[in-house]
Amino acid sequence: MREPNLTILPRSVERQSRQGADRSRGRSARRLAVLTFRELDDPGSFRAQVERLLRTASPVSLTQVQDTLAGGRPLPPHAVLLTFEHGHRSAATTALPVLAARRVPAVAFVVAGLVGSERPYWWDEARLLIEEGGYSRRLPGRSPTGAVAAMAALPDPDRRSCLEELRVTARRAVPGRAQLTADDLRALRDGGIVIGNHSLGHARLDRCDDYVVREEVVGGHRILTELLGEEPSAFAHPHGVADGRAEALLRGYGYRSAFLGDDQLFDLRAVGAVRPDPLRISRLGVDSGTSRGIFDSVLAGWTPGLRRLRGAVAV
Repeated sequence: MREPNLTILPRSVERQSRQGADRSRGRSARRLAVLTFRELDDPGSFRAQVERLLRTASPVSLTQVQDTLAGGRPLPPHAVLLTFEHGHRSAATTALPVLAARRVPAVAFVVAGLVGSERPYWWDEARLLIEEGGYSRRLPGRSPTGAVAAMAALPDPDRRSCLEELRVTARRAVPGRAQLTADDLRALRDGGIVIGNHSLGHARLDRCDDYVVREEVVGGHRILTELLGEEPSAFAHPHGVADGRAEALLRGYGYRSAFLGDDQLFDLRAVGAVRPDPLRISRLGVDSGTSRGIFDSVLAGWTPGLRRLRGAVAV
């Protein structure tokens, strides 16, 4: 599901974002900004965003972040980690050439069950099926965007049942969409982009039973390990929502970090004897169409208006 292009926000919001970014600049110097992109629609804009990061921030690697959280050397001021969500092919076709040329590290979180296939993401399929007249009894009168948000919040068996109803009732099936291939994953890794586990099929884990949680976490882990010859050490919680059962599995498999989708800066400082949780690292959502003012405000962690304007639950 695509979020609205943030370049169309009202000018008042743009001005507030610039002011908020200025106020937050000092605060962000002591915190980590993890930026997460989904599909990159505008290569030129993404290139400009990376150039701006290099001028105003300190790009860091996943290993640096993990080592810091394990008690190692502190990160530099204004540290930024770039991540890519879902495993869109644009991570390989658009992001990789830009980042490799500038030696900027990043992480691509991949829905492992889709690698090498032409199966669409379930939320894209649901939206397109509804546009083709698809109907589910659980989604009366909802717009495509509202229906996808509602499906994401359902217990997982009900979400799957909804999708089957939409497939049966739509006028036509959704066309395939090329996903990342095993060769793409290896090219990303060799170009400095770490491959992380984003589950087997991107089910919202806190809506799943114990069996499905294990299949989503461990199934994704096994596929990526087989394809790359090395175990992933980072996980992105599907829908940005943590689940305690998944975290127990991640610890058992030796994961060093896991990431949320909460539109927050991540505070690396310990509070008393309590150290930050490496399996609940905050992230900030952006895209290649995000304007400079909004991009700067997100980088600084000033995002209260953005979450409200985005509206629907992000997938």
